[in-house]
Amino acid sequence: MAEKQKVKKEEVKKEKEKRPALNEFGDNMEKFAVKTAESIRKVIDRALSSRNTVLTIRVNDECNKKLNMLVEAGLFRSRSESAAFLIEEGLKTQDSLFTKISTKFEKIDKLKTELKDLVKDEFVKTPKK
Repeated sequence: MAEKQKVKKEEVKKEKEKRPALNEFGDNMEKFAVKTAESIRKVIDRALSSRNTVLTIRVNDECNKKLNMLVEAGLFRSRSESAAFLIEEGLKTQDSLFTKISTKFEKIDKLKTELKDLVKDEFVKTPKK
């Protein structure tokens, strides 16, 4: 029995020795989490600083819950900020699509100009009565 008590005391001693290391690890993890959150906040603030157009949108309940989660997590100050950030990120991921759309709009604008010029030329050729 004395041997069991000795082994138990050694285990307790080892656990006590581990605690400061675990506490230090926990403190370092907490500091890392705070710094990471601050870095994310700075990136988000920069991304949102150029917002100057107000939109009113309707979202379904699931989207609303997720926007609220981002606010509750402290990543954004409002659902508006979280929505703006997600919209911007979504548009970035679809950049190639918007490049194609832009190219088509340029062609459409060119055709509209050609059509206007054609109509204008026809009116000039037609004698007025």
